[in-house]
Amino acid sequence: MSRYRTCRFVVLFACFGLAPLGAWAEPPIPPFYTAVGKIKPDGRLGTVVSQEPVATKIAGARAWRIAYISSDVGERRTVSTALVVAPTVAPPPEGRPVVAWAHGTTGTAQNCGPSQLLDPATGLNEYFLLDGNSWTDYGLPNVEAFIKEGYVVVGTDYQGQGGGGRHQYAVAATQGRDVINSVRAVNSVKAFGAGKKAIVYGWSQGGGATLAAAGMPDYVARKGTASDGIQFLGFVALAPQDIAVLQAGKTLDPSTSDKMVNDLFVTFSDTVFNFAHFAMGLWGTQAAYPELRLTDLFTEEGAKALDQVFQNKCMHAGADTLGYAFGGTYKALLLPQPKNTLAWAQALVDGSVAPVKPVAPVMIYWGTRDTAVPPVMGKLYQDQMCKLGGNVGRVQLEGEQTHYTTPGTASPLFVPWIKDRFEGKPATNGCPPG
Repeated sequence: MSRYRTCRFVVLFACFGLAPLGAWAEPPIPPFYTAVGKIKPDGRLGTVVSQEPVATKIAGARAWRIAYISSDVGERRTVSTALVVAPTVAPPPEGRPVVAWAHGTTGTAQNCGPSQLLDPATGLNEYFLLDGNSWTDYGLPNVEAFIKEGYVVVGTDYQGQGGGGRHQYAVAATQGRDVINSVRAVNSVKAFGAGKKAIVYGWSQGGGATLAAAGMPDYVARKGTASDGIQFLGFVALAPQDIAVLQAGKTLDPSTSDKMVNDLFVTFSDTVFNFAHFAMGLWGTQAAYPELRLTDLFTEEGAKALDQVFQNKCMHAGADTLGYAFGGTYKALLLPQPKNTLAWAQALVDGSVAPVKPVAPVMIYWGTRDTAVPPVMGKLYQDQMCKLGGNVGRVQLEGEQTHYTTPGTASPLFVPWIKDRFEGKPATNGCPPG
């Protein structure tokens, strides 16, 4: 019998590397990440524990994948992975400025890190846009322009997206730490030629990470890291999410917590796509706060299904799976009356953006047709931080921009803003008068 017929009739699954129906397996990841996932997360924050070169088509640039030590909202050490792109020319004596990208939602499985793509060192490529060429978003917005300016660009994958552990999706306090430590990481490796001055820019989930990083002065100033003394000069948040600001000034008690959780259920359960984001955020919150239980909010069937989907699939595949498996009945995965809402509300607020004056100027860009992240979050954040003495600008993009057109439309505005900060020009106070 031919090998094909043997495969077909005798051991079909084994020959093609497929698991039998009903079996569960870890999602496949490249060898670099398989090895990194076995590294114990010990060492100083920002320490690079592994690296490998990556091919890039960007003129005058070279690129690497790295893994580095970070920590989460509970101050537990983690291993996070990232992509680094740097100019090939020699750096100045003080080192190159660093631009740190905080990416938007890609998913929670180990294979969801943007640095894992075959050609990750490129400009931002979005799934939903007509020129998107992948099953996910990946790449670094305006990386070519930044390389021409002589900057080093680093894009973290966040913990749990290739470095082991469960990804704490939408826990901005964790992702903000990953961004800060990614800058320490590139500064600690001589080959990257990075200096101490840095700017963070991020979108959506990464916009929340950007705002969170801006409000961590003590974490930024921490001593004994792989590279102390990093100086952040500014933060650019594109359509940022911020759960905590919706509760600013309110006392969390059982009644207000019930309302908060139920309001979130209503706001983010209008479509299966938004439900997938929301459910994934709760799954990520439970990963950050393991004393919580998904069955506080979801049925037993729902908790089991969500756990299986989010451990194995990235964003769009996960949303499609929920749509296929449950159709219009996906809301039935939620409990009619959620339990333990005070603990959940406290975790959601604690893992979000802290009400602390930003360490440097912040610029927010948003579109009027954003239905993924309510733009009011950015407005409330600006109001809150300006009262604390921060410098927070907020720009409505021209036209009717969606969540997904925001990065490209905002580029002509934030690229020169970043350049001005590196050149030492003072930032105009973006807070509204009065």
